[in-house]
Amino acid sequence: MGIFSRLFKRKEELLDPADLSVLHTDIHSHLIPGIDDGAKTLNESIEMIQKFVELGFKKIITTPHVMNDYYRNDKEKIIAGLEGVQGELANRNVQIKMDASAEYYLDDDLERKIESKEVIPIHNKYLLFELPFVSEPIFLNQIVFTIQSNGLIPILAHPERYTYWKNEYSKYKELKDKGVLFQLNINSLSGYYSPEARQIAEWMVDQEMIELVGTDCHRLDHLAILENHTSRMPYCHKLLERDLLNKVL
Repeated sequence: MGIFSRLFKRKEELLDPADLSVLHTDIHSHLIPGIDDGAKTLNESIEMIQKFVELGFKKIITTPHVMNDYYRNDKEKIIAGLEGVQGELANRNVQIKMDASAEYYLDDDLERKIESKEVIPIHNKYLLFELPFVSEPIFLNQIVFTIQSNGLIPILAHPERYTYWKNEYSKYKELKDKGVLFQLNINSLSGYYSPEARQIAEWMVDQEMIELVGTDCHRLDHLAILENHTSRMPYCHKLLERDLLNKVL
């Protein structure tokens, strides 16, 4: 089944398009060109950022992947890439604030990176990290402890996409009890990733477990889906009524 057939699988009453400008800030995207699986060129990056402006965002905190065995990005590479994008935004008079952090993969080097202060926290306070999609990592509780013991607040990226927990919702509650914040991908509410991810996402919205949302934008079509299908995402409207942290970052 293709992406767009999944999007329309569930028949729902059409709503007005969601007002994404109330979010103010997107905190998960891949817009620094050439350093991960996001934007490939500077022009592609700027084109996506211009679409963020059209959607009403006032600020982007872009988060390139950091993976020890694949995307070996560090502070210097990320900041240099950010400055290049910021310079081009200024040249083209694109009116949006842009900052950078990273999306840290839970691998065997993440604990060392945290301990040695090699990470780039969001607002010097939050650390966005992601898990493998195949199975739950055995060091999950340890990395949460390490993040917190270094004075940071852990944000789990797109928890709804870890569908190995689809029949174990208690796992999410355990993480919440440990003080982990959840960042949901908005397009999960459309069924873009899978029906299971949408089901988990909607459950977490009902349980008021989501503190942050993100586009997880890698390509322009991610924003096109978001722009064109919020009228089919009642849980998007429900979520935007909440006091999400996006609004104050």
